[in-house]
Amino acid sequence: MMAVDWYGTPAAFIEQDWMPLVLADPDGTIFHTPAFLKLYWEEFGARDLRIAVVRRDDGQPTAAAAFELKDRVLSWLGGFDVTDYMGPVGDPEHREWSAGELMKSLADSPDWSKADLAGMATHGKWLAPLTDAAGHAGLSARVEPVDVAPFVQLPDSFELYLSKLDAKLRHEIRRKERRLRETHPDVRLVDSTADTISADLERFMEMHRSSRGEKGRFMVPGMELFFRRIGSTFIEDGTVRLAFLETEGVRIAAAAGFRWRDRFLLYNSAYDHAYAHDAPGMVLIAELIRSTIEEGYRGFDMLKGDLAYKYRFGARARGLARLRLRPRGSG
Repeated sequence: MMAVDWYGTPAAFIEQDWMPLVLADPDGTIFHTPAFLKLYWEEFGARDLRIAVVRRDDGQPTAAAAFELKDRVLSWLGGFDVTDYMGPVGDPEHREWSAGELMKSLADSPDWSKADLAGMATHGKWLAPLTDAAGHAGLSARVEPVDVAPFVQLPDSFELYLSKLDAKLRHEIRRKERRLRETHPDVRLVDSTADTISADLERFMEMHRSSRGEKGRFMVPGMELFFRRIGSTFIEDGTVRLAFLETEGVRIAAAAGFRWRDRFLLYNSAYDHAYAHDAPGMVLIAELIRSTIEEGYRGFDMLKGDLAYKYRFGARARGLARLRLRPRGSG
């Protein structure tokens, strides 16, 4: 027997700390952690908070999921713009049972009229059990593709990585690095530290705001504060990595991401458009892949977004889906 406890206040991020479940779950990511979701809620949360903890009879938690509710529409907590992977986390041994209890509890709740649960990895282990459990609980369930998250599987060395690329892609990476170093022979990769993160984020956001189109409009004041809080929260233990290409003391490209388990998650990037002809953004990604391999990681996750540049590094698309739910007979 299991039960689902629901919590509706931000105190649950601390009092019901589900970090052990994140670490126990192979599908758990930085985006599932209480620390990340707490930051999201504090900066962007404008809906009713719903945190579910599935427990065994002895009170031991087996799974947790964070939701938000607005106008009777239920969604995962996190926001699709800034949270790349969403959904439950839990003990793999009890995944099917936990999914069943969670869906039965949702089916019994009168608070929502439809659910739009976007951001679940199609290669993950939760989508199928939740979908099956929803049907067994009497809910109408439909799975839809919503986006992709291109991923690079990394070998033991950068040279081996390059050798596995299509010859045209390999030539392009080498040519752009060579051209940049011919113009700027002192160019180097520089990482932020806890002492420099505040000033470094200012430079990163300056480059971001100078971008054209939607990217340039992304870094509004509220988003800037969110990025600053992510940096200050996760820099101390090395989870956050903010890296720059620097030449003659000028930071010309930047990338922010997370070290997580056996992979690096590329969260956001920008470059100084005064150096656009040197392709510093592309060179920076290549250098990040090189250093990620050297640090011993085995994956480079480019996260959500079907952008052409990601495939120039040999990435393969991995799907993200949404699970739509409705109570039976609701139309």
